[in-house]
Amino acid sequence: MPRARVIPCLLLARSGLVKTTGFREPRYVGDAINTVRIFNEKEVDELILLDIEASRAGREPDYARIADIVDEAFMPIAYGGGVRSLEQAGKLIGIGIEKIVVNTAAIDDPTIVSAIADRFGSQAVVVSIDVRRNWLGRFRVCRTAGGGSTGIDVEAHAQASVAAGAGELMLNDVLRDGTGRGYDLDLIRSVAGRVDVPVIACGGAGSLAHLGEAVKAGASAVAAGSLFVFVGRHRAVMINYPSDDALRGLLGER
Repeated sequence: MPRARVIPCLLLARSGLVKTTGFREPRYVGDAINTVRIFNEKEVDELILLDIEASRAGREPDYARIADIVDEAFMPIAYGGGVRSLEQAGKLIGIGIEKIVVNTAAIDDPTIVSAIADRFGSQAVVVSIDVRRNWLGRFRVCRTAGGGSTGIDVEAHAQASVAAGAGELMLNDVLRDGTGRGYDLDLIRSVAGRVDVPVIACGGAGSLAHLGEAVKAGASAVAAGSLFVFVGRHRAVMINYPSDDALRGLLGER
């Protein structure tokens, strides 16, 4: 079987691509088109593109901008941000997005997950779950990349999302985002062991070793932002991605 997928996760804002820490204090890291061209050359597995302003602003995806990015990409792209209807998902699929990432809408109305899965197949819908530990150390679902806790149990939400039709789950650890401290392996184990769809781990990767740890904990894919846009202790901006040989040595065959 092929190795686990390694996926750069790019955060889109009106200014361009940004990187956050704890989903706060966005720092500009470059132009989306130029970044995608670099990742083309590095032959990345996939890209995840998240518009971090769309849901908060209550606006639809910027279809024209997304279409420009897709036109430059040689790899599959999953998009999330502002998707609240089947019609919007259809527009994104129509311009070349392969997977729709649903977060807030899956909390408010899980039927959107079912609708997308029924129309385009489960493989086309990813439910992204923002997670924070509460004061008792229990995992709870958060709203919109670091918003307030919903009080919803993460495992229950993950299972409900799969039952609704999600073909993949993406776990975003809010407090580890941008820190480089590594993934929360307990979180990965707790969800991956209870669902029968691939789990994408996200939030906290600071080294290639962290990717391997997440896969051993049960992740089918690993996503990262800082790891692929910064280098060195001063976090200089430089788009990077390991070679396939390096990843096979780290992750092995599955």
